[in-house]
Amino acid sequence: MPAHDEVDRIVDSWLRERPDLDFAPLQVLSRVARLSKHLDRARRTAFSRSELASWEFDVLSALRRAGTPYELSPKALLLQTLVSSGTMTNRIDGLVDRGLVTRRSAPNDGRGILVGMTPAGLTRVDAAITRLIDAEADLLDTLSVTDQDRLAGLLRKLSLDFD
Repeated sequence: MPAHDEVDRIVDSWLRERPDLDFAPLQVLSRVARLSKHLDRARRTAFSRSELASWEFDVLSALRRAGTPYELSPKALLLQTLVSSGTMTNRIDGLVDRGLVTRRSAPNDGRGILVGMTPAGLTRVDAAITRLIDAEADLLDTLSVTDQDRLAGLLRKLSLDFD
């Protein structure tokens, strides 16, 4: 039997107080919530070491994944980062001010805009993703590769209805 964690202690207390309820969902989702807090902390640390905020990483990583020349329209960035138009405008402005992206007119659409990553942005996002992968690997190091694959599959199955 594996060691007990904090969720086991919480569920045991609830079972004692409310034996009429099925606490199976807490066994899974409370652990996901707690792990999310550890992941958020690891991500903030990885990004801050690259002098990026989480939202800056989100935008820069969308541009990086687009491939050379690392350009996307603001609308494409909206779709990938799930923020409002006004929020994206503010984020692009902030990244322009920091010299991490540029904004230019789209060549085939006089009204369209393209956001492009600068060499400084590329350097920062590449460093941040390397640090992030290392931090996330550390969080998973107690699981075998087989267990990680199984967990990824189960989480994918659970998340399909939300994406």
